[in-house]
Parts: sequence; structure tokens; C-alpha cells
Amino acid sequence: MSHEERPPIRLDQFLKQQGAVGTGGHAKVVIQAGEVTVNGVVEKRRRKQLAPGDVVAYDGEQWRVEVTQES
Repeated sequence: MSHEERPPIRLDQFLKQQGAVGTGGHAKVVIQAGEVTVNGVVEKRRRKQLAPGDVVAYDGEQWRVEVTQES
């Protein structure tokens, strides 16, 4: 692992980054309500650490977690 790789991202941060929710507070509400799945399983922990390849789904949308390297 190099120092250039990004650290894992939390589920609530990921939803916000993808534009699925407007705020961290909204992310907390939808996650704790059981409206978000990770790899097909309902996830209620907003601080869940996502790994590359995980698939997050919410509100009819889905995203795959990918590693991006900063240049």
C-alpha cells in the first residue's frame, strides 16, 4: 500500500459525495431507517467503512465504490 491511496470512506460520506443526500444529517436518517444497502444487505451503520468494489444502493440508484489515485 502506498501513501498515495485514499483511506476507506464511510457510508454517510459516500452518499453525500455521490449527491444522493444533501447533508450528513440526511444521510444519517436514511441509513438508520434501513433505506440503504451495501452489497445487497441493509446497512444501518452510517460509519460503516466501505471497501473498493462494494455496491451501495439507495432510492433506486446504485454506485460501486472505486479507488481513485490523486495525481
